[in-house]
Order: sequence, then structure tokens, then C-alpha cells
Amino acid sequence: MDRALGLRGELSILAGRRHADPRPDFLITVAETSAEHAAYRRLRHLEFVERQQLFPHSDLDDTDHDPAAVVLVATLHDGTIVGGVRVAPVRWNSSTEDIGWWFGSRLVVADHRHAAGIGPALVRAACALVEQQGAVRFDATVQDRYAPMFRRLGWVDVGAGGVIAGRAHREMRWPIDRIQRTVDGTKAVLAEALAPFADQDGGLGASGFRGDDGVPLPGTDVIAACDAIIPSMIERDPEWAGWCSVLVNVNDLSAMGARPIGLLDAVGAPTTSHLTRIIRGISAAARAWRTPVLGGHTQVGVPSALSVTALGTTPAPLRAGGGAVGDTVTLHADLGGSWRPGYHDRQWDSTSSRSSDELCAMAGHLARVAPAAAKDVSMAGIAGTLGMLAEASGTGAELDVTALPRPRDASMGAWLTCFPGYAMLSADRPGRGAGVAAPETLTIADCGRLTAEPGVRLRWPDGEVSVAVDSTVTGLGVA
Repeated sequence: MDRALGLRGELSILAGRRHADPRPDFLITVAETSAEHAAYRRLRHLEFVERQQLFPHSDLDDTDHDPAAVVLVATLHDGTIVGGVRVAPVRWNSSTEDIGWWFGSRLVVADHRHAAGIGPALVRAACALVEQQGAVRFDATVQDRYAPMFRRLGWVDVGAGGVIAGRAHREMRWPIDRIQRTVDGTKAVLAEALAPFADQDGGLGASGFRGDDGVPLPGTDVIAACDAIIPSMIERDPEWAGWCSVLVNVNDLSAMGARPIGLLDAVGAPTTSHLTRIIRGISAAARAWRTPVLGGHTQVGVPSALSVTALGTTPAPLRAGGGAVGDTVTLHADLGGSWRPGYHDRQWDSTSSRSSDELCAMAGHLARVAPAAAKDVSMAGIAGTLGMLAEASGTGAELDVTALPRPRDASMGAWLTCFPGYAMLSADRPGRGAGVAAPETLTIADCGRLTAEPGVRLRWPDGEVSVAVDSTVTGLGVA
């Protein structure tokens, strides 16, 4: 991350009181220079070593040498640094990996009598920065006397902390709701919106497949899936939109254990040029997955629109609702590739650089594994999609963050909420399907379990369990 991040402009609104002078009393910025770091450490030494005597000689520790640690400072108009705080990832058992768990510490203000909101502003800025870094858990151990300030700022008191030099502390946690927001923004509306279909005979699919990635056509071995691409993406990146319209449909069929046999497209575009670019992307993807476009509907001179229907076949469709309490959750993901340009932290492109052989091998993977339950990771992200699988199965779910494989360039928060290219979640009895050969492009790991409590929770290496999704995802209920 570029540590500047425009924080001087973005976070300064959190600092100081309103005056006729449009300039705030102070600015919160990321410490960039050695002089800024030195000034912050001098404030710390004065407060924690000399004044409070929490440490005998120095309050410096390993976090000060962590290259991922970030220091935020409060600076007056004349450049004087009057406060600071540091944030850093938790290095569990000396691990060098950032697992999405961060902590804040060494919050200091130069003059408590004239702090003018500097402490709260630093805390707010730290929360914003940590969320930008992709954390999904943010903790702090604070002295009892400062706990009320943290609670007023929205922090949750999770219990008593240690006693340092005779001063009692509290464990505080900032409620990061990134996963819940992703779920609410992508899937929460479904039950209410689709209610008219549910009242129809056979509406929303056969029993056992409601809310699934695809639907079996009654009396046949055919599976149908349909996906639309958001108009802004079609306008912005038409060829990529065309590619993705095939990708998401093939993934849907893969999650059902079906072999793709054909596609139908419905395309609208404002100009012939734009239409050509959309179709170019569809064609490239159809060739890559060796699945022909059989027909569809095409229109020019209209706002951009794109939806694709995929047809596949299988005598034994997989379903999302086949899981049971105690089942092991497994992630099957292609960690190759990179963030799609223009969609950083939102779309991981693992497919456009793969060969047809590699793509087709991955598309047939879950059919060979034949798990009790399976679901394609959608725009709800890994955590939200797991919540959908659990909801369809009548269970909840728990993810072990230390067991979840992810690309090196993806933060935990981004990876749990992005569209990952190719990623499938499965649930089955512990150990079942472990011996099935998998394509070399896939990373496969057991990373959780289905539980009796609804929603999705994250299990951390210290034994803590945090809520990622507080209840069901779609409201459609058991499949």
C-alpha cells in the first residue's frame, strides 16, 4: 500500500474542531520521515517511561522494527508533532504472514490538558487505515481510564486485559464489518425480491436446489445457469465483461458437477464498436472453455447490457444444500494470476492467463471429487458464499483464517470478499474425497467446518471466534 494514501486530505476531516479558519488545528498523517518517527518515539518515552513509568528504560519493542507497522502522527501547523499511534499486523508465533489480524498500540498525546480531540482523531484514523490494509480484526489493549473513550468511538470491550506497572487494562476490539457489508450489498435482497417466483409451482427450482448455482431441468440431465454482468463493467471494460460472462457461468456449472455443452447470450450495446468488443470477449472465453455460443439475442443503439445462459449436463448434480453439521469445509482455488487492473481488491484474475487445457481441467474438478455440498465463490466472496452454502444446508459455518489459502498479494479482507476467478467451496464428511487427483493449477485446503449456529464465523489462532456474517445470507433458507 502507498502509505501516503491521501491521508492528509482524507483523514484531516476527523481531526480538530471547527473554526472560521478552514484549516484544522492539526492534521493526521502517516509518518514518512525519520524525523517524524523520532518525534513520535520521544513522545512515547516521555509519557510511558518517564511520566507513567510503565517501562523501566525504554518502551521500544519488536513492533518498532516490523516493516509492516505504520505510525500515524498528529501535526500542528508549524510542523510540531503532538501525538501519534502505531498499528501493525499480529505476528502469531513469530509468523511473518499477515493473517488479517492487526493491533494498535502506543497511543500518545503530548498535552492531555489541551488535546483538543487529538486522541480520538488518531484512533479513528487508525481504524480507517487498518481497514484499508485489509484487516478483518483490529484489537487494542488500553488502560482502564481510556476505555470509555474507545467505547464512545464504537469499540467493543471484550474483557479485562493485563496489569502493567500497577495499571489495569481492557481488551478492546474495533468492529470491522467488511464481510457483512459485502453480503448485504450483494445477496441480502434475494428472498424478498424473488418471493413472487417462490409462489409458483416449481418456482426457483426443484426441492434441494433452491438458491443453487444452477438448476436441473425437470426430467433431464441438463443443468441451466444464468448470470448478468453489471452495466458499469460492460461500459468500462467490454472485453473483460464478455470474458467474465462466460467465466461465471462455467463456474456455476462446475459447482453443480456439470459438463458445459453450450451458451446463449443476450447483448445490448450503444454502438457497433462497443458490441464488437463485448462479443470479442465472449468469443475468446467460449473458445478457452471449449463451449460454443449456440445463439441468443443482440441489439445495438441501447444501453449496455449483457447476460449469458449456460447449459451443462450431469446425471448426478451436486448441490449447495447437501452439507451437515460437522462437515469439513474445503476451498479449491486457483491462486495464480493477479488483481485485474482497475479492480484491485475486488476481482482476482486467475483465468485469463490459463490455457484451455488448464481451464477445462479445473472446470471438471468438482465433478470428480463429488462432495456432499459445493458452491462457486461469487461476488459475495469466500465468506459470503460459504454463508450461502451453510444456509442452503440448514447450518452455520466457521472458517479457520490460518488454514485459508490465498495469493501472496491479497490481504485477508480482500480475499474473503472479492470475486476470485476460479474458487469453489465444498463441504463433506471429514477425510472424504481427499485422495482424488486434482489439477496442478489448484490449491486445495480444508479450512473450516459447518456448525449448528447460523451465520459465518472466523476462528483465530488465539482461540477467539469473531462474527463475519451474523445470520443467513439470502433469506431463501434451506434448499
